[in-house]
Amino acid sequence: MIPDARISTGSLEWLLEEDDPGARYLAMRDLLDYPANDEDFITARDRAHREGPIAQILAQMDESGFWKKAGPGYLPKYFSTVWSIITLGQLGASVDADERINIACTYLLNHALTDGGHFSSKGTPSGTVDCLQGNLLSALFDLGFEDPRLETALDWMARSVTGEGVAPNTERQASVRYYAGKCGPGFACGANNKLPCAWGGAKVMLAFSKLPFESRSPLIERAIQQGIEFLFSVDPASAEYPSGWNPKPSGNWWKFGFPVFYVTDLLQIVEALVGLGYGDDPRLANALNLIRNKQDDQGRWALEYSYTGKTWVDFGAKKQANKWVTLRALRVLKDVSN
Repeated sequence: MIPDARISTGSLEWLLEEDDPGARYLAMRDLLDYPANDEDFITARDRAHREGPIAQILAQMDESGFWKKAGPGYLPKYFSTVWSIITLGQLGASVDADERINIACTYLLNHALTDGGHFSSKGTPSGTVDCLQGNLLSALFDLGFEDPRLETALDWMARSVTGEGVAPNTERQASVRYYAGKCGPGFACGANNKLPCAWGGAKVMLAFSKLPFESRSPLIERAIQQGIEFLFSVDPASAEYPSGWNPKPSGNWWKFGFPVFYVTDLLQIVEALVGLGYGDDPRLANALNLIRNKQDDQGRWALEYSYTGKTWVDFGAKKQANKWVTLRALRVLKDVSN
């Protein structure tokens, strides 16, 4: 395979090192565009599922499909079912490579998804928030999991953005309404002083970006357009989105990390917008330059936001060149023309 001209040979060779099967597999899939039926790619994918982070996380799964504690799987952070599935999605795990992933995803839907399509931290509609909804749908799409209940989850996520058919949280008798956390349309969140939350918005838009065009209903298209308008309502590089009780944006916006849970970085805003086809939009230029400027002289990016010691797997030393962050950055730069 011929590497993209914007990916340095040195960084690609580093990502393809044999002793790191997880990163090697994703580099082959996302940077070199190996066909899914290529023998070398299948070998790399299968090895990534037998060794390294994917295998380590799956080894901790209960045979019934949960991690740590039965139920909706939000707690304890960041070892339980929700976080394990989100991490597996970002690692490129696939239901086609290990049946346990399908079992885990089915368990998640059985215990954390309401009949109304809310992914919930406690199994009831009041436990839904944008970041959880978007994170889990993104992960399930990345894992290749299919279930008709995901249509209901997508419908709720779109309605929660546009407000169509959703009553205010004060109308407690309404069959479909907002709640204390997910408190209004346009990414409004109780944890952000009821203002639109760009952390949640980034997750929702990232999930929509993984949905094929032919699967996007008119409602979903309206939600996507509203989300694009919100993310471009400021220069994304400035992160000057509504910040609740804080006078300025969180410094975590500028700390690129892996995995990415509800704390969001600017790279994820770019991932969502590039995935939706806005990589060449001039409004994204400053954010793309910010990403490029974080690259070191070897074509690598450092891990700046870390969950070391807080998850099943540690993904590298803080402030050091990191393959997982480098993969995230190179994916978006590969898909933009300048």
